[in-house]
Amino acid sequence: MSGAKQQQGAASLTRERGVALVVVLLFLVAITGISVWTARQSMLAEGMARNQMDQEAARQAAESALRDAERDIDNAPLGVLMAGASCQRNGATTDTDGLSPSSFTIGCTGGLCLKDDASYASSDWSAATTSNTTVAEPWWPASKGGLWNDDETTKPGRDPVSSSNCDSFTGGVPLGTYSGVPAMRGVAKQPEYLIEVFQRKHVRINLDETQVTSTGEKANQWSTMYRITARGFGYSQRTQVVLQSVFFP
Repeated sequence: MSGAKQQQGAASLTRERGVALVVVLLFLVAITGISVWTARQSMLAEGMARNQMDQEAARQAAESALRDAERDIDNAPLGVLMAGASCQRNGATTDTDGLSPSSFTIGCTGGLCLKDDASYASSDWSAATTSNTTVAEPWWPASKGGLWNDDETTKPGRDPVSSSNCDSFTGGVPLGTYSGVPAMRGVAKQPEYLIEVFQRKHVRINLDETQVTSTGEKANQWSTMYRITARGFGYSQRTQVVLQSVFFP
């Protein structure tokens, strides 16, 4: 009898050891799964933070381009090449404020874009393509007939400064081309802007304001205003932010 009991005890001990092995393996699988999930969550959070920083850098770059375009408009009548600038606007302009509407072209020469009101009324995003630009607006992406001109070799250089293309380049104006502000560091590409011109009546009419612009005298006179579209890039050119503002000089 004692021998049979010993055999049963040995068999029971063997089964217990087998169950413990299975339990340990299950715990290892669970711990491994939790560790992998935690690592993936950490990588996802890091990627989201990096993308947020990238987009914020692009937004700030676009903001800088908006301010640069305003300086471009205000400084145009001075006819003086600013320190560090590649180009200057027409020094013979007789305008006392802002850019001359006659400087704007349908090809966005020098970043100055002209489009008549009837063409704006017929703008059609769904129909616009690289080959059908008549229904596109200048600031739209190149795939939608926009006129940014991504060929940097056709534009004035900043580092080193080059003025060889000042009179002929078209599309977006790189930051500092006319104002001479320092180039931004850390971004994949310098931000750039386009300027469109509009002439309107009755832009500002209320009891407190009688001037349409800073040079206006009557509330119903023709007013020249500019729409600025700025495009900023982050640490990668794939990250882009586009901002717009309407500027009254």
